[in-house]
Amino acid sequence: MLEALGITIAGRLNKVTAQLHAGRVTAICGPNGAGKSTLLRALAGLILPDSGAVTLQSQPLCRITPQQRACRMGYLPQSAHIAWNISVRTLAALGRMPHRTSPAENARAVDEALGLMQLDQLAERPLSELSGGERARALIARVLATQPNWILADEPLAALDLAHQQALALRFRELASQGRGVVMVVHDLALAMNYADHVIVLDHGSVAACGAPVKALSEQVIADVWGLQTRWLGDPGHRALAI
Repeated sequence: MLEALGITIAGRLNKVTAQLHAGRVTAICGPNGAGKSTLLRALAGLILPDSGAVTLQSQPLCRITPQQRACRMGYLPQSAHIAWNISVRTLAALGRMPHRTSPAENARAVDEALGLMQLDQLAERPLSELSGGERARALIARVLATQPNWILADEPLAALDLAHQQALALRFRELASQGRGVVMVVHDLALAMNYADHVIVLDHGSVAACGAPVKALSEQVIADVWGLQTRWLGDPGHRALAI
């Protein structure tokens, strides 16, 4: 279990407590400036809280070495700057850097990640020749190549077209079914409702709601947090939000 225990970061998070379990997809939702990306970075150990703690399997994250953490957790930032015009395969292979495994094992992990993101045919193409959506998929392939126990992704669906959004959401669900923990920041509440097992709603740096999507993203919660009158339409797993 990955757990935030009353973490506070001045001006961004206020005594946030949350339990995230392996084997399920957790969506972090909330208005702009609510603290979603800050919480994700704290869960990844990239920023230290002013008070409180983040633990992984009951062990304080700050006591886990960076190399061990990099093997166990894959982090995808909201926007990633790539300094070199490398190939898609080379980018994905960067995900193997924390591991001390054989070249053959590394190659297998990279090939699997490229296949999962439907990038086989683009593997040798330079990043400068990719569309924005293809670059986003290549960055996700880098995370998947790490083969982490936990995937922490900040708006991973934002740059993708509808087909690839659905494909990635289903891929995350498949990874969760294999026992991995998937945590993603999501602005699209319908995607969170339909694909997440658990939802954390932040508002002004505090937890406004958490639990199953039907509870945490109820029409009343949306009215209280986003200030919108909405209505959920459709059957479970295929919900649409009418505003």
